[in-house]
Amino acid sequence: MSDVQRFLLTIDNDPKAAAQIYENTAKSLESKGTKLVDVVQSLGEYLTDEDATIRAKGSSFQRNVYLVRMLTVPAVAYFAGVLSALDPKFLSRQQIAQVNVSVQFFCDRIRDASGLKEAAQGLQALQRCHRFTGENAVQTAKALFTTGQDLRQHPQGTRFVVLILLDSLLSNQRDALKGMGEEFILGMTDRVGGEKDPRNLMVIFSMLKVLMVEWDIVNHVEVRGFKSYQNENYTHSQQIMFDSVFCYFPITFRPPPDDPYGITAQDLKNRLRACIASTSLFARFTFPALLDKLDSTSPNVKKDVLQTITACTSSYDVTTVSAYTTQLWESLKYEILNAQEEDLAEEALLAAKAIAKCLSTGEKSATPQSPLGRFLRPITTECNRLLQEPQQKQAKPAGQILGAISSASPAAFVHVVKAVVAPLLTVYQDAGGLGKQRALLNVLNVLFESATSLYGTWNSLESRPELENPLGPFKDRLYELYSRTLMGTAAEEVSFRLVALKGLTYLAILRDYLTNDEIQMVIHYLDEILLSPGPHGHDGLKEEAIQALIQMSKMKSNLIMDITFPAFMAKLPDSDKETSEDYLSCLEALAKLSVEEHIFELFLRRLLNKLDIVLLNYPAPAYPRAILSAILYVLGKKDLENDPKLETYFERLVVGLIRKVAQPIQDSKDLTALNDESVLHVIGKLANVIIRALPKNNQDEVARNIYTYFVSDFPSLEDLERRQPEQRRTIILSTYLLASLRLDVTVSTDIETLFNQLVDWAVHETDSPTRMALLIQICLLTNKWLLPEHRQLLQRTTNQLMQNLINETISSNSDTVANSLRLLLYLSKAIILRLDSLTTTLLNNLLDLLSDPHYGLPTARGFSILLGPHDLLASTTNFLVTRQLHKQRVFYQCMPRIASDIRSSASAATKPNYLIALAGIIHSIPTEIIMPQLDTLLPLLLQSIDLPDNPGVKEASIQTLAITVRDASKVVEGYIGSLITRLLSSITVGSASSSNPVGHKDLLEGNQIQQRVRTAALQCLQLFPKSFRHELLLGQEKRVVKELLLTALDDPKRDVRKEAVDCRAAWLRLGEDDEDD
Repeated sequence: MSDVQRFLLTIDNDPKAAAQIYENTAKSLESKGTKLVDVVQSLGEYLTDEDATIRAKGSSFQRNVYLVRMLTVPAVAYFAGVLSALDPKFLSRQQIAQVNVSVQFFCDRIRDASGLKEAAQGLQALQRCHRFTGENAVQTAKALFTTGQDLRQHPQGTRFVVLILLDSLLSNQRDALKGMGEEFILGMTDRVGGEKDPRNLMVIFSMLKVLMVEWDIVNHVEVRGFKSYQNENYTHSQQIMFDSVFCYFPITFRPPPDDPYGITAQDLKNRLRACIASTSLFARFTFPALLDKLDSTSPNVKKDVLQTITACTSSYDVTTVSAYTTQLWESLKYEILNAQEEDLAEEALLAAKAIAKCLSTGEKSATPQSPLGRFLRPITTECNRLLQEPQQKQAKPAGQILGAISSASPAAFVHVVKAVVAPLLTVYQDAGGLGKQRALLNVLNVLFESATSLYGTWNSLESRPELENPLGPFKDRLYELYSRTLMGTAAEEVSFRLVALKGLTYLAILRDYLTNDEIQMVIHYLDEILLSPGPHGHDGLKEEAIQALIQMSKMKSNLIMDITFPAFMAKLPDSDKETSEDYLSCLEALAKLSVEEHIFELFLRRLLNKLDIVLLNYPAPAYPRAILSAILYVLGKKDLENDPKLETYFERLVVGLIRKVAQPIQDSKDLTALNDESVLHVIGKLANVIIRALPKNNQDEVARNIYTYFVSDFPSLEDLERRQPEQRRTIILSTYLLASLRLDVTVSTDIETLFNQLVDWAVHETDSPTRMALLIQICLLTNKWLLPEHRQLLQRTTNQLMQNLINETISSNSDTVANSLRLLLYLSKAIILRLDSLTTTLLNNLLDLLSDPHYGLPTARGFSILLGPHDLLASTTNFLVTRQLHKQRVFYQCMPRIASDIRSSASAATKPNYLIALAGIIHSIPTEIIMPQLDTLLPLLLQSIDLPDNPGVKEASIQTLAITVRDASKVVEGYIGSLITRLLSSITVGSASSSNPVGHKDLLEGNQIQQRVRTAALQCLQLFPKSFRHELLLGQEKRVVKELLLTALDDPKRDVRKEAVDCRAAWLRLGEDDEDD
């Protein structure tokens, strides 16, 4: 049986097997096991109505093949499939005659309505080869255009194949198709007319744009409904080019849910807009049509029209656009001055800017009689009139108009500045109140912003425009005006001074505008604002001043170092006893200014010197901590791996600071503020950030000093363990050093002994900060250097810890037992991250402990440790080994066991332990993992909300339920009533209270988590009206809105009240159509 016979027998029942058949035929052709002639001849027996005249024409290849008028569709599909599977290089090696005959073969088949798709696929395969000539392309195009079939009557898949063929011909044989002239234009527009499928339209718009840009369409720019604009020489028989694209405007397509093709309405709009804007020949039809549609009441249509006007004016030539500027501006002006929606006004402003930019083309002298000058004259006149009363409603959009058009080009800027700045200054002088003056300064600031975008700032690399900056003649007046306003206005007028500060900043950074002396004075003003105490609301002014200095530090860094640094350093006291905490604002400002490399060097040197002086005066920890935190802030903004001064930072900050911490312990002297726990953490973070970026040889040096702290004869670990708690806390630094090392660094020659020492210390440690540092250290050591080589050591250790929990009672040695549990949890975290083989055993052991009356509750709370985040245990920064599926492993192992134990064996006393453990797990699990298990999880989550004294569990459960309501509401439909009851009870102040908040000893932090519970409950309730069918919520609206939401509306926390307002609004709209839909 031949391949074609097997294909015909298989195609209807098993398309994949049929495809394999023609692929095998293609492979046989490429290996020369079969000839292309043989393949064509094998189709002969399936031909009907043989035509002897065709057989008599052409080459020897043709004389051996019976070409026919009709061929069964499957046979054509087989031949097309073979050609598609062939390498184009193989087809290129065939004789031109063979390709010609194949093209003729498929062109004849195009006329068969049932075989159009298959014939197009065959031609698509042929056009890929080099033997496919321009004549073949023309032949194919004519066949497609003269087939007599209505392409719209074919299925979408067939139309798409035909369009892809035409698109390929345009891409590969464009010159040949151009030779067809208007025949191709008429044929193309006729073939693609009336298409509605978005996939096909994407192809059509691309092809039509090519025709409009590269073909001579001057005699084909005709439009239905626009007869008054037509040239008398145009004939109605010609295809209407403009109408072929504008008939689709505006696009109203909405993609179906889960659209596999990913085509959006915006994609179609962009393609269509590119067609409309492709040639100036369309202008006579485009602009009247667009302005007509701008009267639409639909905001989406208006926005589409405005964006299309912007595209057209950006593409059309100056002569064309200048003929329509009056009509365009009148319509745009209305949209800007009377805008109901802010985004429409912004689009209209962009359109006006595009017109000004187009008209600026080639203008070098900004003459009033130029197209740009004629366009801008009525605009500036109108804006000047509106700005006579700067507090009126239309004054603000008038300023926006000036800002938009002035930023279009230097020529436009010159026109605007010459027309409006002098009148604005006159109005300012006559303005009677601060409100009017502030509004006018805002308009001037918009012009200054345009100046910086066109003429550049001091660090701009672009060349200067040929036109001189027209603000030059006004410099002295503007500088004096803004300086007087900033520094001479009453301190309480913060908003007025803020406007002046912004304007003065623009003037200072504008290239070649102010002199160095004037800029120095601006910097003095900013320093004075930052260093002087201000009234209530002064923070916004200070923040703006800092941002202004940051901008200037990138352009005039020498002035910042010469003026600002001495002023701020003088405000830093030598002792924390000299002043209040005003030094914090100075340090914050210095840190934000010092990101630039050369400024940072000065910053680092000055602050380290200041730190040495401060330490001599025996300060409290807060001041040294603030100094080091400022340095840490700047280091966090730098690319340390590529910083040439990295080793210098290592010596001065890591080695130098750690030695200062260790020296008093080594010499048995009094500890300093650097030995305080909070300061140790900042020093550790500094060291961690720097060491992570070091090369291996430097990291090896760090590894040798993890427990000696870069000093000789430092006490051993055994000795340090016996010291006072304040000295033992030095181990915090070792934790940060260990975290920063890469996996290929050797941390100890006897790692088992080190591990055992740390474990023994951690089990017996009573000081909380020291214990936490040891736990993190053991976790790092286990994850990065112990596994998998020391699995037996870990197994013995975890078994011993379990024995400590099983054999000892709380009353015997509570610290040892509690520490054993903590250590077991952190060891489990290290092992779980790597998904080691011990993972299953450890998780089962922890699950077993949940039923223990003594250790069940602390174990349950500890489950949040297993997957919860921790700065030093972050795989992306501190090189931990983390498997991608570790969260899934924990969830799928623990969740079924927890659900089963709750149903079967958990007592009333231990049941909350399982729910707390479950909440600790799901809080860190991605939504896509939780969703398939909702049927099992949902009852457990509802029970978790009822747990007293566990606000953390409530928060995690409510957040998971909110995701469920949003993404899988059908699963929750049976629980709506009970869920609403639980959520309403959670929004009452005190409902989530706890005498001992989970993981929080501080009362303030406990109150914060209770606030988050109320916020989460309100956010979840807010989702109900949109997520459930309205009939399911009938009867609940009155209960939610009138009875219980009033409690949340009076909540003492503003964030909760805001969520309550949004939630009530959502329920009040129940039954109404959502406008956003």
